[in-house]
Amino acid sequence: MAPLPDYRPKQLSLGPLEAEILNIIWELGSATVKDVHDRILTDPNRELAYTSVTTVLRRLTDKGWLACDKKERAFYWQPMLSKQQSDVIKAHEQLQRFLAVGNPDVVAAFADSLDEAASEQIAAIAKRIQSARQAREEE
Repeated sequence: MAPLPDYRPKQLSLGPLEAEILNIIWELGSATVKDVHDRILTDPNRELAYTSVTTVLRRLTDKGWLACDKKERAFYWQPMLSKQQSDVIKAHEQLQRFLAVGNPDVVAAFADSLDEAASEQIAAIAKRIQSARQAREEE
């Protein structure tokens, strides 16, 4: 997994429509309101006002997820982070909240309830942590 990015959005929490629109921007790389609106309306069962897409794009910009540039007569939005960087930041935040519990008995009880696949994943993570520590010590 990639290292923790230096840049972080001002606000990590996203509503369902914000997350959907951010995913569209990640897929397209850069998009206008029309691009996003058209993509959403490819689902014949969806209705969404053009102005609603504009509002959500502005909110995502205010939250620090998107940047907006004007090219000629159109505004283009592009992500400030890649999807992978976003996943790294969100995983880091979840891990910090988990570790904030601070009680080893609670953490151990949680670990005891995991299935075999999850336990193996935890063991692999522990092995990677140990390798990273050894590499730092050797530097």
